[in-house]
Amino acid sequence: MFVAAMFGFTRLQQQFFPLSSRTELLVDVRMEEGASIGATEAMVKRVESVLQPMMPQIDSLHANKLPVPDPKIQADVVSLASYIGSGSARFFLALNPDLPNPSFGKIIIQTSSVAARERVRAFLKQTFETNPEFADASLRILRLEFGPPVGFPVQFRVVGPDPATVRRIASQVREVMRQDPAAVQVNLEWDEPAKTIRIDIDQDRARLLGLSPLEIEQGLQTMLSGSTIAHYREGTENIPVVARAIAEERLNLDQFTDLTFFTLNGRSIPLQQIGKVAYDFEEPIVWRRNQERTLSVRCDIADGNQAPDVSARINKRLTDIRSGLPTGYRIDLGGAIEESGKANRALFAMFPLMILIMLCLLMLQVQSFRKTLLIFGIAPLGLIGAVASLYLFNAPFGFVALLGVIALAGMDMRNSVILIDQIQQDMEGGLSEWDAVIESSVRRARPVILTAATAILAMIPLTRSVFWGPMAMAIMGGLSIATFLTLINLPALYVLLFRVRPATSQHPDSPVPIGSNS
Repeated sequence: MFVAAMFGFTRLQQQFFPLSSRTELLVDVRMEEGASIGATEAMVKRVESVLQPMMPQIDSLHANKLPVPDPKIQADVVSLASYIGSGSARFFLALNPDLPNPSFGKIIIQTSSVAARERVRAFLKQTFETNPEFADASLRILRLEFGPPVGFPVQFRVVGPDPATVRRIASQVREVMRQDPAAVQVNLEWDEPAKTIRIDIDQDRARLLGLSPLEIEQGLQTMLSGSTIAHYREGTENIPVVARAIAEERLNLDQFTDLTFFTLNGRSIPLQQIGKVAYDFEEPIVWRRNQERTLSVRCDIADGNQAPDVSARINKRLTDIRSGLPTGYRIDLGGAIEESGKANRALFAMFPLMILIMLCLLMLQVQSFRKTLLIFGIAPLGLIGAVASLYLFNAPFGFVALLGVIALAGMDMRNSVILIDQIQQDMEGGLSEWDAVIESSVRRARPVILTAATAILAMIPLTRSVFWGPMAMAIMGGLSIATFLTLINLPALYVLLFRVRPATSQHPDSPVPIGSNS
């Protein structure tokens, strides 16, 4: 049974931390890189139009070719909060902060319940997938999760010095990820390059005309973005006064080369006299990790799947790509499976100390190496019931369930200590070793079972908890099976380990075994 449980353990769904039971939904609105904040605002308002607490009339939805929502949705959405150009405040500990970006927006949807959250999410997914009005943006619907923030649950980081080579390798990884049916919205962290204007300044000509590179830079900053020239105080508000060129000059690319700089002697010099303007593309943001250039290939997962399982499946398919990587390039595993590995390594690092302390405490209590080994050998039996319980309830094995298995081992050892101590007491009371093993098992069966039943019944309310549910199921299943196995296996292993033999004859004056009918 234990070997079967170990095999079944490898087939369990793996999970880092479960979803939160909070009722918020988050919608990330990401336009094309370089899009204006006005375009982002228009898209956010378009999403809001289908989520306002006072839902649009059915006729309006038909006119805009929007799917007609369920009537319950009108009561499901409580409030909305939109952020344009940046993310929201960190109102939840595990919320990942968003970098400021004019092409990014976030909508926080407050629903009335968890069931309402799922209905609104299903409605939004249908709307975004079927309505062409939302095709200009990448829209991601998120639920809050427990545990450290990981961003996209499935991530693979391509690391290397040359950005072109890194992007080429990342494109190959993206194609492999797209072949997995559970991978949804596969994308690159850098994504598409942003449009940019490069100005090549003729330094010699600029100096002859009386302009330094710093003056040119400050002039462009003033004309295009603006420079603060003063501050106006109104009550408690300190309002900056910004000077910049009028919109007809700074927003018209045809007139960009006609921007004029002024020298200290009052001369006006057009930009085209001191430099050349070229249109180009550049990476909007270059990510580095431990000073290494990194491009992450990431995706969400379809409902009913777990991120560690999807990551492990895709990771196996990247073997061919890894074997052909140039020197200095590699593909690292990220996302939820990486964070789960960090948490498990931090926990396993304490295992040697934990085991040493447990062995010392057991030795102090039973004062026998063989008894300590026997008690410690019974502890893993709880894994049999834990794996069966997680399979039965279709619950994933994650960090919380791992804590339950560790606690389960302690409960099993407690039952073993009780039986070992009772055997010792019966032997000191005059029973033979064989009779002591049998009688202690019979007499201690009811207290052990009742104690286990109390712990199992106490875990029932936790099974409905989103966070503690897997731990409760692991403890309930493991304790129910391990308790009966302990009552059977421990006496049998005790007899084998200590080579106990039944008495061939009994003296008339010897003590009567406890529980006999004589």
